[in-house]
Amino acid sequence: MPLARLLVLLTLLCAALLGPAAGAATPAPPPPSSPAPSGVWGWPFPGAPEVSRAFDPPPTPYAAGHRGVDLLGGVGAPVLSSGDGVVAFAGMVAGRPVVSVEHAGGLRTTYEPVEPSVAAGQAVARGSPLGTLAAGHAGCPAEACLHWGLRHGGLRHGEVYLDPLSLLQPPRISLLPWS
Repeated sequence: MPLARLLVLLTLLCAALLGPAAGAATPAPPPPSSPAPSGVWGWPFPGAPEVSRAFDPPPTPYAAGHRGVDLLGGVGAPVLSSGDGVVAFAGMVAGRPVVSVEHAGGLRTTYEPVEPSVAAGQAVARGSPLGTLAAGHAGCPAEACLHWGLRHGGLRHGEVYLDPLSLLQPPRISLLPWS
């Protein structure tokens, strides 16, 4: 009996992976209304923006570096939450409007300069508007750039800055032997 169940599972798995039989008519799904990111994370702008400055982590926690990426945009462009979470902060930091979102697993994304349309404590989903892009990011070669940051941990446990583009990479899957 266990062998029969295994054969049924393998048959279903093969059918799912290979798709319908040749010549079988299946209706095509309607095209999406706008490109949507796959997986848990998405871009903080609609579509896939151009990176104008890459992540350049500092050699030590207090050294100079670029603790995020800069994405080209336009003043007033909607800035979206990269993932599900809760707004941790929405306000001014050193004269610039900033929004940060806490995510599961101790991750926090930051968005700057963003005129917030959200408030601290507000739950957001991936793709939810956080505010609009403001002008004034130093070193931006365009009308406006969004500085998108990612960090793990907190002040009590030490925080580590990570490349936010790593959120958009597909997960790495490894198959392990059954025995």
